[in-house]
Amino acid sequence: MPLELTLPTQIRWLARFGAAVGVEVGPANLEIAAVRVRPNRVQVLGRTTIRDYASRPAAEWGAEYARFAQGAGAGHLDVTALLPRREVIVRQLALPGVAPGDMEGAIRLQLDSLHPFGEDEIAWGWSPAGRNSALVGIVRRSVMERYLRLFTEAGIPVSRFTFSAAAMHAAVRLKNSSSSDGYVALGETQAGTIEAYGESAARPAYSAVFEAPAERAAALAISELRLPPETAPLRLDQALPRAEGAGADKDFSRNALPYATALAGACPRLAPAANLLPQELRTFRSRTALFPTLALAGALMVCVAGYTAWSQISERRYLDQIEAEIARLQPMQQRAGNFDRETASGLARVQFLDQYRNRTRADLDTLKTLTRLIEAPAWTNTIDLTRDSVRLQGEAPQAAALWKILDGSHVFASSSLDYNQPAAGGGETFIIRGNREVAK
Repeated sequence: MPLELTLPTQIRWLARFGAAVGVEVGPANLEIAAVRVRPNRVQVLGRTTIRDYASRPAAEWGAEYARFAQGAGAGHLDVTALLPRREVIVRQLALPGVAPGDMEGAIRLQLDSLHPFGEDEIAWGWSPAGRNSALVGIVRRSVMERYLRLFTEAGIPVSRFTFSAAAMHAAVRLKNSSSSDGYVALGETQAGTIEAYGESAARPAYSAVFEAPAERAAALAISELRLPPETAPLRLDQALPRAEGAGADKDFSRNALPYATALAGACPRLAPAANLLPQELRTFRSRTALFPTLALAGALMVCVAGYTAWSQISERRYLDQIEAEIARLQPMQQRAGNFDRETASGLARVQFLDQYRNRTRADLDTLKTLTRLIEAPAWTNTIDLTRDSVRLQGEAPQAAALWKILDGSHVFASSSLDYNQPAAGGGETFIIRGNREVAK
């Protein structure tokens, strides 16, 4: 959808940015104009006429164009060519209720009924003429290819073929303000006929050529546009944006069509003109065509850089928050560690005291067990207790039997008879050593 239909009127002028070369293809001559469009002005880069192009070698007049383009600083600009009116069938279609995105499909459905070329292959294009109508141009493909081949041999890369009604309608859209009451504008063609273009509430776009005098042509055009009879006609160049700084060599008062063609090619997004050239044959050289891609690439790079920077900033902030939280909790963690160590030390002291308190009980239990195991007439005169062993010295009727009795108890283990000698009274003296099984 063109920006003219989507942007508010107050900011539409900001989209006026571009440059192009317009070529009007006449019966004998090529009228050429190069323009640069900016939001605050329109500048004519240059204007020239290539005469007798049809009878001269293409390389010869192609070199003439190259010299002009180099001198005007327009060698890199896209070229829009205006086909002769006699070659193009122009139709204005009313498409009420059709969404802008569906207009091309609606035109394609009725395309066969819009031209008299029968089975001949055609090339066609369209451009919006308001919200509910369209300008449709149709040309034999063989004619379009003939002109394309001619420009290609001359070394002129054409990106658009259009027709006068579409070019004028697009060029008028570049004005900062337009008449809402309607108007009609007249100009002279290369063939000496009168070119009429106008707009009104009844006709979004009107274009015709008259062989009658200018007064008669104006009256007929005003009637077709349903304008008041007293409406004064304008010149074609007066209906277009005013070119600032245009000198006598850049005056378009006689023939404004090459100027309108250049304007139509300069801002195709803001005010598109119908392009009859098939997509696969179009050649674009203007650097302005790269602006959307470069702008999107730049925006993408900015987004990627911003995302990367924001990720790093967010990560740094998150780490700072973690470090701050760690620093805040570090004293608490240290106090908790100190408390754990103090608790463990206290438990160790309590366990040591419990063990120390239980030693006396264990020793008494051991002595009680020894008293029960060593029964009369056996007796001991020495009992040596340590934490893990016991040493007994005494006298018994049979020392070996006593040793076995001790080793079989649950208190002593791995007992051994270290000394055994007969005693004077008939028994045996002994020294028995054993290990204590003391609960730790």
